[in-house]
Amino acid sequence: MDKYSGKKLDGRYEIHELIGVGGMAYVYRCTDTIDDREVAVKILKDEFLNNDEFIRRFKNESKAIAMLSHPNIVKVYDVSFGDMIQYIVMEYIDGITLKEYIGQQGVLDWREALHLTTQILKALQHAHNKGVVHRDIKPHNIMLLQDGTIKVTDFGIARLTDTQTKTMTEQAIGSVHYIAPEQARGSKTDGKSDIYSVGVMLYEMITGKLPFDADSAVSVALMQLQSTPVMPRKINPGIPVGLEQITMHAMQKNPEKRYPSALDMLGDLERFRLNPNVHFDYKYFVDSEPTRDVKNVKKSLKKQEVVEEAPAEDSDDEAEDIDRKKQHKNSYYAVKSAVISAIIVIVVFMLVALFRGCTSAQATDVEVPNFVGMNIVDAKEKNPNNFRFEMTSRYVKNKELGQILAQDPEPGSKRVKSGSVIELTINGKDTEMSVPYCKNVSKSEAVKGIEAKNLSPKVIEVYDKLTPRGYVCDTFPPAGVKLTVGSTVLVIVAKDEYVEKISVPRVTDSTLYEAQSKLTGKGLKYKYTYDDESLEPEGTVIQQSPLQYSKVEEGTIVNLVVSSGKGSQSTVNITVDMPTNVDYNVDMTVSVDGTLDSSYSKRLNPSYNSSYTISFTGSGTSTVIVMLDGQTYRKYTIDYTTGEYQTSSYKFVPTEPTTVTEPTTSPPTEEETIQIETEQVDDDDGE
Repeated sequence: MDKYSGKKLDGRYEIHELIGVGGMAYVYRCTDTIDDREVAVKILKDEFLNNDEFIRRFKNESKAIAMLSHPNIVKVYDVSFGDMIQYIVMEYIDGITLKEYIGQQGVLDWREALHLTTQILKALQHAHNKGVVHRDIKPHNIMLLQDGTIKVTDFGIARLTDTQTKTMTEQAIGSVHYIAPEQARGSKTDGKSDIYSVGVMLYEMITGKLPFDADSAVSVALMQLQSTPVMPRKINPGIPVGLEQITMHAMQKNPEKRYPSALDMLGDLERFRLNPNVHFDYKYFVDSEPTRDVKNVKKSLKKQEVVEEAPAEDSDDEAEDIDRKKQHKNSYYAVKSAVISAIIVIVVFMLVALFRGCTSAQATDVEVPNFVGMNIVDAKEKNPNNFRFEMTSRYVKNKELGQILAQDPEPGSKRVKSGSVIELTINGKDTEMSVPYCKNVSKSEAVKGIEAKNLSPKVIEVYDKLTPRGYVCDTFPPAGVKLTVGSTVLVIVAKDEYVEKISVPRVTDSTLYEAQSKLTGKGLKYKYTYDDESLEPEGTVIQQSPLQYSKVEEGTIVNLVVSSGKGSQSTVNITVDMPTNVDYNVDMTVSVDGTLDSSYSKRLNPSYNSSYTISFTGSGTSTVIVMLDGQTYRKYTIDYTTGEYQTSSYKFVPTEPTTVTEPTTSPPTEEETIQIETEQVDDDDGE
């Protein structure tokens, strides 16, 4: 067990298990006890706590992600940059890397590659708009969830556009197979560098191969600068021409010839999605010869000009004379360069000697202390003589991570000056191990062999009639591939039961009714939830899990995410002009698509209200009818997509209000007089 598992950070984050190891940090699955949720905590390795460059990159990652808020970018919840420990608290993602998925699938269907690439570009467009360039886009840094959603991670070497604009030429920043040519040579990088990397990933997804591969990183970098990749359709003829054109346009070596932005590439992908037969006018010269060194080409051209300018009759003598002058000139510059170099070396040595003399005059002789067995953090804190540490890593399974395994000079071996350099060997997981050969061995043997290499086996059972049940068909990565300690190795084990699998149909972008019909027709079940933020029309399927073309058993439930249409709704305001020359109250009634809207049914006087504004919220189209005193007065056809409406007007015929007259009074008749007197007599008797 490592030093962090089972502990709690800052009284809040309970650490459960180590789930990943990167170049500069460990990643743990944790529980946030305050917000009651699972999170991933990325902790900077102890050996880098004193390394300004790694601390800068670690802080840069938290700063970059904290600026971003997008469904396709991992979220950051909290950061801590203490002296003893530095960590970032992030969204916990339960999935696999895109690199692992490509390894499992081999070649992805171009429709699936289109779906994944679109999400990546949306994430990058958001980041670029915020001034963040990722600079390490590769499938290893793309997490794929079970529902087909991707999350862009690892902004460790991201650059903010208001800071540095160049990479160090001495360092190959980013994975050499995916970095843009300008990044490989150490030139300025911007959003177009990320677009090149997306092009390489798209190439790999649709062909199953990297555009450039070689035995060494240097060779790959040179190929990125000089070579032209094989056209994707030569590897996989099933790729549509339009998608090949998009891929190669993104991978142009000259940044000016690439897509100007992720949004532009998204536009072409959308055009292609709507019409897979579309062709784009992207044509580039492809040189069949390898690129030559520019300086040598210039020298050759210059020499050719000199020869062409020489007179023909004495060309031999002139040529010899030119060669002698050239040799003399070259020798002169060679001697001059050597002298200057020697002077520089002497000056440097003098400065170093002077510095050491000053330092040693202040330093004291001390015995070499014992750091073996200590944690590197403790060693740095308990260092009163200010020793400088140079560290290398080696992994020992039963030792705590960060523990010092050895030192040079050895403890007590001699006396040294305070401030001297001591070389420490730290127990760390940066060590690389080769995947052992496991084919045709039993599952238990393979697991033991992989664990012996300090790698993490994960067993997957598949049907394979050529391999006995319980024996290993293959591993991924294959035997011989070097991985860092703790990396996962998929152990593919044969099972003799064969269940007919069903290919999940593609139902994204179809209506819910169409999706239900397709799935039930294949013997599959379904569940669906609504997404209120989607901009797609109501009832459109926007996600499915498992992904299309996955092989599943009959009766498997396919989970769908369906647009509720609320995200595509808009509000339209309509101003109803009232009739003129009407000075009495009228009754206004409003109906929407044949249904009376009582909220807008009112009595009003046009002489006081020359107009009346009514608002409607919805999607698609609606028909609104306004009636005055039972007469159709205005008819509006609303298009919520454009926010516009068309008006049809009808004539209003005023009706004069009924005049109320006072009743006339006439004297009572004789019979009425007798009746009144009789009633009065009766009343008197009653009293």
